Amino acid sequence: MQTGLDRFFTDYLDLVRNRRVGLICSPASVDVVYRHAADLFAACPAFRLTALFGPQHGIRGETQDNMIEWEGWARDARLGVPVYSLYGKTRQPTPAMLADVDVLVFDVPDVGTRVYTFIWTMALAMQAAKAQGIPFIVLDRPNPIGGLDIEGAVLERDWASFVGMYPLPMRHAMTVGELARMFNETEAIGCELHVVPLAGWSRPQWFDTTWLPWVMPSPNMPTLDTATVYPGMVLLEGTVLSEGRGTTRPFEIFGAPFIDPYDLAAALEPLQLPGVHLRPMWFQPTFNKFTGQLCGGLQLHVQNRATFRSYRTAVEILKAIRRLYPREPLWSQPPYEYVFDKVPFDVIAGQPRLRAAIEADADWADIAQADEPALTDFCRRRADYLLYEPRSA
Repeated sequence: MQTGLDRFFTDYLDLVRNRRVGLICSPASVDVVYRHAADLFAACPAFRLTALFGPQHGIRGETQDNMIEWEGWARDARLGVPVYSLYGKTRQPTPAMLADVDVLVFDVPDVGTRVYTFIWTMALAMQAAKAQGIPFIVLDRPNPIGGLDIEGAVLERDWASFVGMYPLPMRHAMTVGELARMFNETEAIGCELHVVPLAGWSRPQWFDTTWLPWVMPSPNMPTLDTATVYPGMVLLEGTVLSEGRGTTRPFEIFGAPFIDPYDLAAALEPLQLPGVHLRPMWFQPTFNKFTGQLCGGLQLHVQNRATFRSYRTAVEILKAIRRLYPREPLWSQPPYEYVFDKVPFDVIAGQPRLRAAIEADADWADIAQADEPALTDFCRRRADYLLYEPRSA
């Protein structure tokens, strides 16, 4: 198993030879023996590293959700190159940032969920590369939750934001390289795109079958277990409920002070949600929502990830909470990710239909049926850009 970073230095150096290179990376941009991409780029004599760019959470991964990083730029004291934030005053490399860059390289691990902002940083950087007339290279990495299963509604364009610019479902089952190929053509970005593909990865593989090292891609994505539940449980960011930030198991743990965990577990038990056990518990977040307050809630213990569906699980949880506590406010208010005029839950869901369905206690079969036409269209569009077998998935 080799990532795009692992293959770059052996098979693809001609793409950057004797050129000035800008690198978009995060703390998780490491090779198979934990060497960071920035160090490898800086040490390579075939080209010159001239700029580093960091996505949300900072190039060191130190900032929490929705925290704006420092504005402007700094200089990496060890490598001696400028470092720019792409989650500050701008989310896209500016012409000034790219003045000393001949080629822009993207090596940021993704987690397979539409609202994870790194893929949108990639899309904006591709647009900037096109505008400046420079090539854009994606060093591909596995989708950690596999390349087969697709979940959730497809984003509607009227609800585009930095947690969803283009029409993807919540769980898209594509790699960053495949997404770049699709964005470049279907969204008419039209940059000079090169994808350095993975070697030895197939679509059914989850991250823990690759033997690659897991490094936290962001502060609240500590483990593959987190990524497993994230495609559905991220919906709770748009509610007043704690999604477990400020605990040691974000997104696996959720709740609020007004919830009786045993009542909630009993309300969900008849559904026999596949692949997961919902355990009643209490917790006290150390930051974020309900800091220092005792919350009742549940922890998701995924027992069979082949049958577990995070999106449906989250929807059923929200429906049950609405039934049990109809007088409690559930939905957060704007803003969310700089969207000031829309309900945050709808921005995350990518459309307002899901919130209305939860309020109406609609059956899951009806919710899924409403999403089916757009999902079918997405699967048709997606097929042309898949790089790894089985391509018919």
